[in-house]
Amino acid sequence: MPNPTAAMLVIGDEILSGRTRDSNMHHLANELTRVGIDLKEVRVVGDEADQIVAAVQALSGAFDHVFTSGGIGPTHDDITADCVAQAFDRHIDVRDDARKLLTEAYTARGVEVTEARLRMARIPDDAALIENPVSTAPGFTVENVHVMAGVPAVFEAMVASVLPKLTGGTPLLSQTWRVMQPEGDIAGPLRALAEEYDDLSFGSYPFSLNGVFGANVVVRGTDGGRLDAAMVKLQEVFPSA
Repeated sequence: MPNPTAAMLVIGDEILSGRTRDSNMHHLANELTRVGIDLKEVRVVGDEADQIVAAVQALSGAFDHVFTSGGIGPTHDDITADCVAQAFDRHIDVRDDARKLLTEAYTARGVEVTEARLRMARIPDDAALIENPVSTAPGFTVENVHVMAGVPAVFEAMVASVLPKLTGGTPLLSQTWRVMQPEGDIAGPLRALAEEYDDLSFGSYPFSLNGVFGANVVVRGTDGGRLDAAMVKLQEVFPSA
């Protein structure tokens, strides 16, 4: 049975403008690979409601899981929660369970509970809260869409909260072999190996080291035995690492 599939939707003008470098995709990809969920697409959209709604609807219909990051904070441009609610035709408002979490956390810190801060308690009807042990303000899941913060530490904590609740598949394994030859020289033999082991994925990633061209060949698959066999053959074809 094939692994479940996933997409990631990164939301924020700051990503598209280059002001902020996104690290959440890298983290999510590693975590999904570990549990056997195949990340198939990553899409980035700005803080435009129509674009967010359209992307949520398209990705939700195409993949088993969608993970969003960004746009669930306290400011006026944090519109992700509203857009996800709109995408699924759900009512959204400050919800009692989320309000209680925030009120208790802010009171304990001696921080005023303002209208702006309570924006982070606006949750669509019937959504399940995603725990946020870093800063309390929860994410949420609606159908197959998991809505999470953009701040890396919070995003990573939310991913850790969500993944144990999902059914994964077979983890993707990988091994790497360094070949000190230019890609143009190894392309033919590498293609032949990829055809022989067509149940595996072969990737070539070139580099230059002290003026010498080479490539890191990465072989990926879910069958450890086949992966080991392919690596033995790879090292026979390209014996010098």
